[in-house]
Amino acid sequence: MSTPFPFTAVVGQDDLRLALLLNAVSPAVGGVLVRGEKGTAKSTAVRALSALLPAVDVVARCRFSCDPAAPDPACPDGPHNPPGAFESRPARMVELPVGASEDRLVGALDIERALAEGVKAFEPGLLADAHRGILYVDEVNLLHDHLVDLLLDAAAMGASYVEREGVSVRHAARFLLVGTMNPEEGELRPQLLDRFGLTVEVAASREPDQRVEVVRRRLAYDDDPAGFAARWAGEETALRQRIVAARELLPSVRLGDGALRQIAATCAAFEVDGMRADIVMARTATALAAWAGRTEVLAEDVRQAALLALPHRRRRNPFDAPGLDEDKLDQTLEEFSGEEDQGDDDPDPDGPGGGGGRPQPDEGPRGDGATEDAARPEAGESDGVPQQAGAGEQAPVRAAEPFRTKVLSVPGIGEGAAGRRSRARTEHGRTTGARRPRGALTKLHLAATVQAAAPHQRARGRSGPGLVLRRDDLRQAAREGREGNLVLFVVDASGSMAARQRMSAVKGAVLSLLLDAYQRRDKVGLVTLRGTAADVALPPTSSVDAAAARLESLPTGGRTPLAAGLLKAHDVLRVERLRDPARRALVVVVTDGRATGGPEPVALAGRAARLLAAGGVASVVVDCESGPVRLGLAGQLAGELGGTAVTLDELRADSIAGLVKDVQGRSRRAA
Repeated sequence: MSTPFPFTAVVGQDDLRLALLLNAVSPAVGGVLVRGEKGTAKSTAVRALSALLPAVDVVARCRFSCDPAAPDPACPDGPHNPPGAFESRPARMVELPVGASEDRLVGALDIERALAEGVKAFEPGLLADAHRGILYVDEVNLLHDHLVDLLLDAAAMGASYVEREGVSVRHAARFLLVGTMNPEEGELRPQLLDRFGLTVEVAASREPDQRVEVVRRRLAYDDDPAGFAARWAGEETALRQRIVAARELLPSVRLGDGALRQIAATCAAFEVDGMRADIVMARTATALAAWAGRTEVLAEDVRQAALLALPHRRRRNPFDAPGLDEDKLDQTLEEFSGEEDQGDDDPDPDGPGGGGGRPQPDEGPRGDGATEDAARPEAGESDGVPQQAGAGEQAPVRAAEPFRTKVLSVPGIGEGAAGRRSRARTEHGRTTGARRPRGALTKLHLAATVQAAAPHQRARGRSGPGLVLRRDDLRQAAREGREGNLVLFVVDASGSMAARQRMSAVKGAVLSLLLDAYQRRDKVGLVTLRGTAADVALPPTSSVDAAAARLESLPTGGRTPLAAGLLKAHDVLRVERLRDPARRALVVVVTDGRATGGPEPVALAGRAARLLAAGGVASVVVDCESGPVRLGLAGQLAGELGGTAVTLDELRADSIAGLVKDVQGRSRRAA
């Protein structure tokens, strides 16, 4: 929409608004990562922020937004010395789509003209557009790895480099990075997490009055955006003036040695990696003081800075919830408090975000932002398919300690999303050959191009040194990398699995495989079978955390409807193939193979397994059978599936039995 939702009209979400405003006051803070469920005004608040930022002066007709006071000496549109005419324009908010290409992000270089004519014909990308503004990435956790790498480089160096076979272009790219994500769809790589200065968690309000106010404002805005914005124009102007005043005060703010000691002690107490956390906390505390109209950083500024800058940086296991122990934080600050940090100056309570993010009395009811959202289940409720209590059901048992697993992969070469599991044709990776380009040429294979052009030089009139190239000579580099897969777990939770306390070991094995999927950037799904039916405990998702939570609460007991579990897996894969046809699946069946549910259970399980195999689905059976008498049913099931079987012991990466089996397998294949 041409008229953004007013920032001051966003109901509640104090931490979110405060984090955004602190970055508006001090861009050096380093951006914001907004984590939360859908429908909580994440995108609305970010888009509203851009209207509050002061205008920027740029060199006239410069596509890279050079500052006339200090133009980039290496600007592709330069030189700008002397800068000459300049113009003032609003600060930009540039959105990076999840499906954007590399050329759209960094810009496109015309390789044909560069090779044939030696001309650097460069079209700027989104990084150039975002220079001196905001780069907004919605669903940043779904961004492809190669785009994440480019963002990391640009954020670290403040510049973007585009290189194509020796021809390079460089331009400045300093921007405020703002990302939003739903944690249920997967987590971010630690390297990218660390690039965000601050992080905030948002959630929908559970108070009816607050939700009513959210809906009332949103409906009023949808009916008349311009009229709604006009009613908030006074508050928007006042907030914009406060941002300007805080920017002017910022250089005068004093960060004393006592506050610095508290910052260093807090970062050490929470065991954050590196020194970036200390620097971000110092900048955030300084911006908080300037926002409150003070020239000295107080202990309360340090505390608020820690709550915003440390949750995503502290060391934690992949399945641990983010956040800080506030009692530990207060204890650390108290231990290292000093006289120079004490004072009775309170932050200005007026205006959104004031007072360290506390709710303001004149804002109306605290709500969940500008969009409506259905309430999530309360703690302890299940938002998946409810389990039916079967005969002999036993309470859930805790998983054994996870371990490093052997690498399970899908055979062949795919073309799915970038990851770290199976072989795939990708835009990035090692070069394996050359082909004619399909569409725009992105990665030139120079040797193959020269080889294709060389036989035609005489016919093209070239008799001396040099090479005449035609479009038909160009060859695209074929590259091979790794892809992420859909790992669908089919877990047998029947009574036979509960015997001899095996379920704890089984859960530990599945948890280990989930950790492996987390590291290899897979999607995961969970099908459970027990009693008389199979349930989809978790539809395919990028949130490995959600799968671990479902696994932890999984009860056991009843018969073993193995055929129902395999057929349910077949249905899940059929639907997922329509949604994401390029992502290949790996089915991991965790069972002892004892099918007992329904009529002719063994025959039905065999037919269901052959149905999966006929679809070309890769599979692995984790054999959970134990004890002195073993029937080998899991191995027979693996044969029907056309896959392999491994025991719980062989699943370990350091398993000697698994190593011997691998060597024997390779020997048989060599023979």
